[in-house]
Amino acid sequence: MLSSASLPLSRKAHRIAVSTLFFLLGLCFSSWGSRIPSIQQKLHLSETQLGAVLFALPVGLMLSLPFTGWLTSKIGSRKVVTFALLLYSSTLVLIGMSQSILHLVSVLFLFGFASNMANISVNTQAVGVESLYKKSIMASFHGLWSLAGFAGAAVGTLMIGADVEPLEHFFIIMAVILAGTAIAYPYTFPKDAPVPADQPLFVKPDKSLMGLGLIAFCSLICEGAMFDWSGVYFQKVVGAEKAWVAAGYTAFMSTMAFTRFIADWLTMKLGLKRVLQFSGLLTAIGFTISVAFPNLVTAIIGFLLVGAGVSAVVPLVYGVAGKSKTMAPSMALAAVSTIGFAGFLVGPPLIGMLAGISSLRLSFATIALMGISVALLSSRIKTEEG
Repeated sequence: MLSSASLPLSRKAHRIAVSTLFFLLGLCFSSWGSRIPSIQQKLHLSETQLGAVLFALPVGLMLSLPFTGWLTSKIGSRKVVTFALLLYSSTLVLIGMSQSILHLVSVLFLFGFASNMANISVNTQAVGVESLYKKSIMASFHGLWSLAGFAGAAVGTLMIGADVEPLEHFFIIMAVILAGTAIAYPYTFPKDAPVPADQPLFVKPDKSLMGLGLIAFCSLICEGAMFDWSGVYFQKVVGAEKAWVAAGYTAFMSTMAFTRFIADWLTMKLGLKRVLQFSGLLTAIGFTISVAFPNLVTAIIGFLLVGAGVSAVVPLVYGVAGKSKTMAPSMALAAVSTIGFAGFLVGPPLIGMLAGISSLRLSFATIALMGISVALLSSRIKTEEG
């Protein structure tokens, strides 16, 4: 990495620029998420059809993982993240233009592809900026992504209330993203760590990166469960009234966002390994409380703990992966993301399958084991602190 002395801009300027990019990424994704019901209604999709259509997004994301890491290592994260944000916001507008299922599936595939290009390259940028600070600041970047999630959802709610069509809404978001990217670009981190000229497209991760990937895998199973099943859990297990069905998801998201802003400080005070171990235990305790005492108040408390528990795991794991001594930061991040994101895909259908065999309550109890796995696996990772 470049030292701060060799950079023409202050490290604070780089941090603000990369923070802006994280916020724009979160805004783009949450803007799409806030209008899914509108798109479903517009195209007259059943729940089954919508589920099948939505699968195009993670397919595009997964297929882009190795390519994005390789491309970033070749031309630099600065160029890739700029192009990715242009593509990401453009495909958001194309989603609003969709007139058929085939059109929507094709665009969602590109949306997922662009999403991951932006994700890997912006995290590579974050690794570069973090190297200037000589301390953990990765979680704060991800905190801004979560904060943008709230902002995007709020704007989406206002747009729906004002009867603004998704296409018009998405054009506004695209304009914000393009303007923000143009302003931030001159201040982004200029050069990633050097990589071999013959860097192959596919590189097998070493044992340490595999371990980090497994930690991310277990944590993202929990995240996927909360994103897709929290509302159903509150409706069918907790028996919440209609106005309170989303309370669990809101509780989860709020503590996930808040804890990401203090996770770096906690890491400096307690050490990365302890924070990861405590995060895993907190996740397991949160799920256990929600399962053992499935009433409104205790379930909300449990979901608050799960949000706090999963919040720091992926950002901290990405931070360690980006310092890999055996692979370029972008390739290491792509490798860990590939393993980790598989958990995000596996989690929701796993819960559905277990719920079909037994009950939704028991399936959530099983997911609690993933939190314990995070704690156990974290005890084996090697960091600079030992």
